[in-house]
Amino acid sequence: MRENPERTRTSRHLVLAVIATSALLVGACSATGAGPSDAAESGAPVTSASAAVSEAPSASTSSGGGRGDYDYGDPSTEAIEAPAESTAPESATIAVNPATGPVGTYLTGPDGLTLYTFAPDSPNASTCDGGCAEAWPPFTVTVGIEFAPGDGVDGELTTFPRADGTLQVAYDGAPLYYFANDTTPGDTNGQGLGGNWFVAEP
Repeated sequence: MRENPERTRTSRHLVLAVIATSALLVGACSATGAGPSDAAESGAPVTSASAAVSEAPSASTSSGGGRGDYDYGDPSTEAIEAPAESTAPESATIAVNPATGPVGTYLTGPDGLTLYTFAPDSPNASTCDGGCAEAWPPFTVTVGIEFAPGDGVDGELTTFPRADGTLQVAYDGAPLYYFANDTTPGDTNGQGLGGNWFVAEP
């Protein structure tokens, strides 16, 4: 019986395709089945999922999580140390002295400038603010100041809070002021101005 040439060629092609497919499968199996020793012999680096996991840094579990390497601790279990009490500085002392001039005897502040009183004021209460306080600066001090009255200053030196929070000095209750036009000790340019301003007498 004579063979059909077309059928023979088709059979050969099928056989070749089967052989090629088998060869590919064998190669793939050989590659996936290679163990660590085979990789070492080939010079390829050995990596494994378990090794990568064990070498990875673990997440921080400290109570200060997310704050770098610092452990802030648990404030509910840690004793909080109270800050040491601060020692207040020693009180400064300022002098209030008498001086004598053409207007008689009057009080001067620590800078030697003349001190005045304002007639509309009440005891330990100033009515001189704003522009008035610019022309007649109140005699103010800081907290803790102590006074050193000079000879002949027999009245009581005290302080009271002004509306702006500063402490103004009073003599026997009368608020004390400077005058802006007095520039050197001995000046008494504010005496009698407006019928309300007078040098503070000891």
